[in-house]
Amino acid sequence: MNEPIVSVKGLSHQYSVQWAVKDINFELTKNGIYGLLGPNGAGKSTIMNIMCGVIKQTHGEIFIKGISLGEHPEQAKRHIGFLPQQPPLQNDLTVEEFLIHAANIRLMESSKVKAAVDEVLVKCGISHFRRRLIRNLSGGYQQRVGIAQAIIHKPDFVVLDEPTNGLDPNQILEVRGLIREIAEERTVVLSTHILQEVQALCDHIWMINEGSMIFSGSLDEFDNHIVPNTLVVSLVAAPPVAELLAIPGVVDVESLGGIRYRISFTDAQDVIERVVETSVAQKWRLIEVVLEKNSLETVFAELTKKKSK
Repeated sequence: MNEPIVSVKGLSHQYSVQWAVKDINFELTKNGIYGLLGPNGAGKSTIMNIMCGVIKQTHGEIFIKGISLGEHPEQAKRHIGFLPQQPPLQNDLTVEEFLIHAANIRLMESSKVKAAVDEVLVKCGISHFRRRLIRNLSGGYQQRVGIAQAIIHKPDFVVLDEPTNGLDPNQILEVRGLIREIAEERTVVLSTHILQEVQALCDHIWMINEGSMIFSGSLDEFDNHIVPNTLVVSLVAAPPVAELLAIPGVVDVESLGGIRYRISFTDAQDVIERVVETSVAQKWRLIEVVLEKNSLETVFAELTKKKSK
């Protein structure tokens, strides 16, 4: 079996009297995109900062390509690329000057720096801005520069903390595409509190809540926890709420105004069919059925409850 790219064992960290992270364990054995999902304050950034050697954990061990981050930090960090939540940009430098600086602080051989800079400029789609001051770039392009500095030394392991935070929809799509390209050659871990972000990008998901791991699995396994529990119907000739409640499997009905109603149910398998059949029989003139899914908060609550049992 190949040696894990990253191994985290018994990771715990305490700020003053509060434990920010408690007994986190996982291994990364192949390339791909791994998502660290959790609400704000869950401990995601703490885990990422520890994995990248920014802060030292209270307990536990981290190995990067078999190298102890605690015992041999300089050697281990050669394999790590990191984009913090606030990109470490120097606004008074041009893009090219900043990337040269990033290569130098990664202790790259001076003879390889120019080629490395040229390569990441192309990969990150910022070649045409190489001589522009970073302060004059849009938020999306500043984020690309941040990603470029994280991969300039060709690390095996890339950590991206909230990489699409603050970007507009078009910029988000562009950065997602860039992350997918990077993951073809290396292992990427990204943190986010946005459910759609992990669903759009990640092969494997960890969920963190209050510093503890409450879920670890594939995207398909995760999606099994996001089960439908409500549907919204539009009825031109809507009946009294009591008649909707009388449909077998319906447990609650909420009027949304006009002709729209939210129906809660215990089992999704038959309830839509029953609603449609009853609407036809009673001439309610059903014109729309939209199946809703649990909110991220509901998923967290459910997984946390299962974890505590």
